[in-house]
Amino acid sequence: MEIPSKYNPVEVEDKWYQYWLEQNYFHSEPDEREPYTIVIPPPNVTGVLHMGHMLNNTIQDILVRRARMLGKNACWVPGTDHASIATEAKVVAKLKNEGIAKKDLTRDEFLKHAWDWTDKHGGIILEQLKKLGASCDWERTCFTMDEARSESVIKVFVDLYNKGLVYRGVRMVNWDPQAKTAVSDEEVIYKEEQSKLYYVRYQIEGEGDFVTIATTRPETILGDTAVCVNPNDERFQHLKGKRVLVPLVQRSVPIIMDDYVDMEFGTGCLKITPAHDINDYEIGMRHNLETIDTFNDDGTLSEKAQILVGVDRFEARKQIVPMLEEAGNLVKVEDYKNKVGYSERTDVVIEPKLSAQWFLAMEKLARPALEAVESDDVEFHPKKFKNLYRHWMGNVKDWCISRQLWWGHQIPVYYLADGTFVVAETADKALELAKEKTGDPALTMADLKQDDDVLDTWASSWLWPISVFDGIKDPDNKDINYYYPTDDLVTAPEIIFFWVARMIIAGYEYRQDKPFKNVYFTGIVRDKLHRKMSKSLGNSPDPLELINQYGADGVRVGMLLCSPAGNDLLFDEALTEQGRNFTAKIWNSFRLIKGWEVAGFLKQPNHSRLAIDWFNQKLDEQIAIMNDHFDKFRISDALMTIYTTIRDEFSSWLLEVVKPAYQQPIDKKTYEEVLEALDKVLRLLHPFMPFISEEIWQLLRERKEGESIMISQWPDAGEVDAALLNDFESVKEAIAGIRTVRKNNNLPMKDQLELKIQPGDKGYHQKYDPILVKMGNLSAIELVNEEVKGAASYRVFSSSYFIDLGDLIDVEEELKKLKEELKYTEGFLNSVTKKLSNERFVSGAPEAVVAKEKAKQADAEAKIKVLQEQIANLK
Repeated sequence: MEIPSKYNPVEVEDKWYQYWLEQNYFHSEPDEREPYTIVIPPPNVTGVLHMGHMLNNTIQDILVRRARMLGKNACWVPGTDHASIATEAKVVAKLKNEGIAKKDLTRDEFLKHAWDWTDKHGGIILEQLKKLGASCDWERTCFTMDEARSESVIKVFVDLYNKGLVYRGVRMVNWDPQAKTAVSDEEVIYKEEQSKLYYVRYQIEGEGDFVTIATTRPETILGDTAVCVNPNDERFQHLKGKRVLVPLVQRSVPIIMDDYVDMEFGTGCLKITPAHDINDYEIGMRHNLETIDTFNDDGTLSEKAQILVGVDRFEARKQIVPMLEEAGNLVKVEDYKNKVGYSERTDVVIEPKLSAQWFLAMEKLARPALEAVESDDVEFHPKKFKNLYRHWMGNVKDWCISRQLWWGHQIPVYYLADGTFVVAETADKALELAKEKTGDPALTMADLKQDDDVLDTWASSWLWPISVFDGIKDPDNKDINYYYPTDDLVTAPEIIFFWVARMIIAGYEYRQDKPFKNVYFTGIVRDKLHRKMSKSLGNSPDPLELINQYGADGVRVGMLLCSPAGNDLLFDEALTEQGRNFTAKIWNSFRLIKGWEVAGFLKQPNHSRLAIDWFNQKLDEQIAIMNDHFDKFRISDALMTIYTTIRDEFSSWLLEVVKPAYQQPIDKKTYEEVLEALDKVLRLLHPFMPFISEEIWQLLRERKEGESIMISQWPDAGEVDAALLNDFESVKEAIAGIRTVRKNNNLPMKDQLELKIQPGDKGYHQKYDPILVKMGNLSAIELVNEEVKGAASYRVFSSSYFIDLGDLIDVEEELKKLKEELKYTEGFLNSVTKKLSNERFVSGAPEAVVAKEKAKQADAEAKIKVLQEQIANLK
């Protein structure tokens, strides 16, 4: 068949992906084979493909494709996360554009809009992953709020409550005033900001004296219930037992003593606002202080603030400063750098807030999960992330699992009119429990009200490796028993606490086993300026546009050329271009082979036999190296191994040695052996570049319907003859030497040369003479016992090679040319040396400039030496 001159990725990729789907190659069912399982880190249902997804899913696809080729029953479970805060924000924004406010809707009405939005947008990112070549088992696609997953989440909440691990309490939480919900500590991003430090006077009650405090948040003064000093601070001993008046509202509050106060910070006096600072809250608990919450849920000042009611907190800060000044309470304002917490999801400043929330007690649950990583039962790649994990797990806090949202898993707690409650998986079960609890058989559903809050998104995805196989609801089903624990998790280090740690905790709690054997942490995708790629910065290319331009294989290679495990990936579009160029090189090598005329009557020449023997040994060596890289999760290194094998060993050496002379046929044995070598190479390439490897593999030989490279066998690494490989490297150097002589003396390849060799202990092996003759276009090879005078020469280890140029060049003309070049180079060296001997230049010029001049000097000296040798050889 006619092979196109150019490879068309768009046409090829769509064709083969459809073929793989039709053949059902991605689907897995339990059988007698060894399972290999990956669960996708479920992208947000709000999401579209970005560069981080590209990297993460390319690596997962490589691992799962190789596992299939190793004969394992590979199962890659895809799915999406309902993403409570992000999705609710999207739906609220959409409704706002339509003139509808969330507060004007019932919960059920709002949820209908949320489901409509999810149905419309939820599958976009999974469809986009298909363009990348992701070989997920699409029949197993899950959603964290589908029926099976939802039932699992609710069942676990009830179970943990019944075990005494879930409890309700009023605690200081991180409050997101835009989303109007609590968020966990891990969802707060701290940013260093240039703030102000305000020094404010509080009058001592019944006296004319004042104490001065320093605060970055003067708007919270309205909630102060004490002023605190360190009991060891001599400056304030006289204040013991006294009270002060809170500025503007004139509330009388006590002066208390607590060694929490840093005597060196500010004035040594601290205002205490228990409702709006976690440390103040703890001090308030110790000293039985009143708690006054002066903020509404949306970050405006509440009625309890008494003044500036309804004003946004930051506007209130601006307005209260002149009020304090006018009242004579403001002493001074200083510039001050501090860290401010922002909500990861909405990027608004977090407000510490006292709130009744549901919590999960973590200390006991965390112990087996910490031990699993410490003992490498769950192995981290790279290892450095163990320290981060150890620190967090060793200082784990109870997890605030409730969120004040409507989109999510509604907490299965049902309240009676008197405030008592029951916890049950369904409303019907709750009613039964309520009747038992109250002893009132006449109770109806109208007497129960379900908790309005939903669970934190991570309180569903922490069950993901179990729930995707229905292992919570049906803990002994064939899928969970076969596929769990999964093998490898590929994820980003920034969710090591949110997700990785919690999945390990859930695994030991609900399966008494780890959820996965390995965790491979990818880096963050950054641009050339080391900035994180993001839409807001405008520095992130559209992955689908990259695929359209460079092909999925080119983009996959480009991503991996710069992505060592756990380190940030400095993405440059030039790398995807390099990936596309590599695709073209493979295609051109294939076309070259298929373009040869094959003659069955020809005997295999020695140079071809030797080259094929060498390449097969080289390939065995490279397979072993690749396997080792995969074992150590060095995915980029594994790619580079096959990349250089194809580029250097296969295309530049094997094909060059065996290719027939112009318009001459090739012998059938060599042709078949080259096809076999290419078949192996393509199989090693397939996990990285699935589309072009499939296209060429299918064209390589006649294939039956249902055959595919993706279900062919990963090549085995045979025994390697290291001496043979070393010998061949000497042959390569010898050929490179001939090419250099030709280049330096302007000798075209069509002119035959005679090579004389003075063999040493290393650097020459007579059996490879046929390759030297072919690749060097030699008329003869002669062994000599001494140096050949007047010949161009070079060395390979201890062996000397000579080429008598004789009549091939005009000696007089060549000498003239070489002497002119020598004279020019000596003049150039002289000018550089003068510059470098000038002390003023060397001491005054930038270091880089001096280094450049020294490099010029070294280059000129080396060139002069070569020219002198060439002149001596010609005389």
